[in-house]
Amino acid sequence: MIARTLSSSARRWKDPWPLPHTPQHIASTTTPSNVAPPRPIPRPNESIDTMRARLVYQSRKRGTLESDLLLSTFARDHLHTMSMPELGEYDKLLDESDWDIYYWATGNRTPPDRWASSPLLQKLKLHAKNEGKVVRSMPPLS
Repeated sequence: MIARTLSSSARRWKDPWPLPHTPQHIASTTTPSNVAPPRPIPRPNESIDTMRARLVYQSRKRGTLESDLLLSTFARDHLHTMSMPELGEYDKLLDESDWDIYYWATGNRTPPDRWASSPLLQKLKLHAKNEGKVVRSMPPLS
């Protein structure tokens, strides 16, 4: 008969899914600096109304709940007043990584030079602060 020893101490495993805003998560979701910014898909002859509708959809369907909530409420509050150049800049922003956008907006990560002085990112940072303490939920699709 073989005797097995049982250990009462738990093994320490590295958490494969660290919680957002923890140093581990911020470090593990950083886009490497040697990665070129994504190139947007050209959409010739896209009307401003079609562009707004596409950007609303892309703001809602990011892949992370944190980014979905932040960007969908930002889109709801600001897209209808943006000019075509501002919409183009927002379109380029949405091509960035979800966690990069989220951490740039919440101030937990320094944005790269291409976004550091962007008025759009400043608007998004102000929106993320939620100084009015508005309870945010996903806006309806209509």
